[in-house]
Amino acid sequence: MRQVVIYPGENGYWVAECPSLPGCISQGKTKEEAVANIREAIEAYIEALEEDDLAVPEDRFETLVVAV
Repeated sequence: MRQVVIYPGENGYWVAECPSLPGCISQGKTKEEAVANIREAIEAYIEALEEDDLAVPEDRFETLVVAV
């Protein structure tokens, strides 16, 4: 299980990224597509680490919403 941040990008697409996996970012035309794409990206990222016998980072992030 991984935390994902999703937000609207500048190009009208939704951007999704997984903070615990540096550089693991994807996007989609809709939120649902972005979530499906980041799920695939996370799976591929972890698979690549395991194939190279590298440690998979733990998901140690906590997200908050701060009203300003």
